[in-house]
Amino acid sequence: MIAAILLGLHVCAGVYTFFSRKKKAGWVEGSLALAFVGVVFSVGWTLTTMLSSLLVGPEGLAEWFNRDTVSLTLLTVLEGVFYWLLLRPRKDTATEA
Repeated sequence: MIAAILLGLHVCAGVYTFFSRKKKAGWVEGSLALAFVGVVFSVGWTLTTMLSSLLVGPEGLAEWFNRDTVSLTLLTVLEGVFYWLLLRPRKDTATEA
């Protein structure tokens, strides 16, 4: 159930990314943003699955928190940090003299 919620959260993030970029720059930019989110998700899930298989046994941490859920949770946290660092507003320090 947790894995389904996390996958749904990723789908919502992809839809939001597509439509927000489409509104600003058009269909092509929205499609590229969606592709970027898809690549980050698929590569990230592969890497976190490899990491969680080293750290967590096949049975997981609990009946409802198995190895796949651990890797998806880790991926969601890492993606949140990555997108926050990537998309946060930045102060323009070059204009100060």
